[in-house]
Amino acid sequence: MTDRPKSWTENYAQMSHGKTRYWEAGSGYPTVLIHGAGWTSGCETWARNIAPLSEKLHIYAIDCLNWGLGDIFLQEFSFAYLVDHVREFLDVMGIEKANFIGHSMGGWIVTLLSYESPERVNKVINVAGGGTSTRPLQSMVEFKVPTEDQIREQFVHRFPEGTVEIESLVATFVKKNSLAGHGDAFAGVMRHMTNPDTRLRYNTLRRMPHIKAPTLVCWGTDDQVNDFEMGELTAATIPGAQLEKFEGIGHMLPQQSADRFNQIALKFLTS
Repeated sequence: MTDRPKSWTENYAQMSHGKTRYWEAGSGYPTVLIHGAGWTSGCETWARNIAPLSEKLHIYAIDCLNWGLGDIFLQEFSFAYLVDHVREFLDVMGIEKANFIGHSMGGWIVTLLSYESPERVNKVINVAGGGTSTRPLQSMVEFKVPTEDQIREQFVHRFPEGTVEIESLVATFVKKNSLAGHGDAFAGVMRHMTNPDTRLRYNTLRRMPHIKAPTLVCWGTDDQVNDFEMGELTAATIPGAQLEKFEGIGHMLPQQSADRFNQIALKFLTS
């Protein structure tokens, strides 16, 4: 289990497919954090963000369907399940409406949720969100479960030195590697998400002009996954959206520029 302040609790919500892991902290307006698509993504994505954000907000960082340490869904997959999984989480937790922060794939999910269920969405922060491109990442196409050394390398690259307990993060995902069926379940998600028909069907560009929730778009100028032009396009297409540029920052913005991101996010979500 990842080291974290005692004010954070790790829980499991009973969902229709089984249990979903989430981290909860703070009080105030409910705010749901949704991670990106990597094997080592999950609640841990927000290790540098949950405590500061929870000073003024009620934070729920969730593992998406077939991510993290919760139960897996082995039936034929659909991107729509990822969106409905978030909606069901709100229902299970008794949350009628929430703020959402989505990173990468999480931004894609939040955009679709904002379009489909605007009554459930208060404010949105889209951080380097996917969904505007039909081109899948090669690393998703060629997915293999990473080794322990590869997991460690990912976290060392992602988090600035001394900001989190790397070995605790590694231990969580080494445990995930050992869980029966998790690799196959995740590979099924990757096959679906890299299918050109899927990426066209769930493309966000045609939906963005209809989004009503106040939206802040945060993007790093050195993003090598979803380039900065995608951020500019996202902000220009969502009515009234604000664009916050993070100069010299790559795709893992919430980890790499956590202090500035936390400050900007709190100001936007609490004003």
